[in-house]
Amino acid sequence: MLAKRLLIAFAAVTAAVLLIAAPALAGSGQPSPWQLGFQQSATPVMDNIAWFHDFLLYVITAITVFVLALLVIIAVRFNARSNPIPSRTTHHTLLEVAWTVIPVIILVAIAVPSFRLLFFQLTIPQADVTIKATGKQWFWTYTYPDHGKFEFDSLMLQDKDRKPDQPRLLAVDNEIVVPVNKVVRVQVIGADVIHAWAVPSFGVKIDAVPGRLNETWFKAEREGVYYGQCSELCGKDHAFMPITVRVVNDRDYATWLDLAKKKFANKPNPDDGIAVASTNAQ
Repeated sequence: MLAKRLLIAFAAVTAAVLLIAAPALAGSGQPSPWQLGFQQSATPVMDNIAWFHDFLLYVITAITVFVLALLVIIAVRFNARSNPIPSRTTHHTLLEVAWTVIPVIILVAIAVPSFRLLFFQLTIPQADVTIKATGKQWFWTYTYPDHGKFEFDSLMLQDKDRKPDQPRLLAVDNEIVVPVNKVVRVQVIGADVIHAWAVPSFGVKIDAVPGRLNETWFKAEREGVYYGQCSELCGKDHAFMPITVRVVNDRDYATWLDLAKKKFANKPNPDDGIAVASTNAQ
């Protein structure tokens, strides 16, 4: 009876916490105050990551509740007062088989979707747009090799330069612009030290290593502005190296391309003098 009451109380507290925190469960493209969980997904990869996270949450919750129930039952039914004459049982074949086989089944159930997700993340589809991101101390340089190889630097906006709707420490002067519902391949490299290119709503995080070209991809399914940051400890201004991706429709993307080619036409190539070892198996 006590165990049942404890389980009911635990479920009630959990439901109350989730209900109170519901408005802060997810943010769209950027962190939200008092946020719990991931930012709102914008890509198929992030959809799968969120599903896998929730699946693991259910599994670990079930295991935790089961173990808690066992502990409560043992404490109540098998203490010295309730059970003055203890059992002399030393082995139970069925129980020993069960507590060996059931964890194996649980691990296999976790491994299968985990491997499937890894393959989905690491297998880059045929790209519609390719962008090269070069991490520098402490900003990003972006190149569009499929569209005339123009490039630009992207630096964090100071507070005095930000618009009211631009988040602090995340807004930049030159945003990446990509079309909606298109596969974007991102080639990432570091010019000096190891950086990491990460956008939480896209489910993307990949190291930018000097002398090594890494690749990742995303397919944004909703228009909007999505923010990320360098996620590697790259030096004193590591916390001031944001990433901003603006997802637009095809017409707006074509318009932006025309303007960008003119605006950034005369910028020098950041790859001069950098040895690149591509990880592409092709």
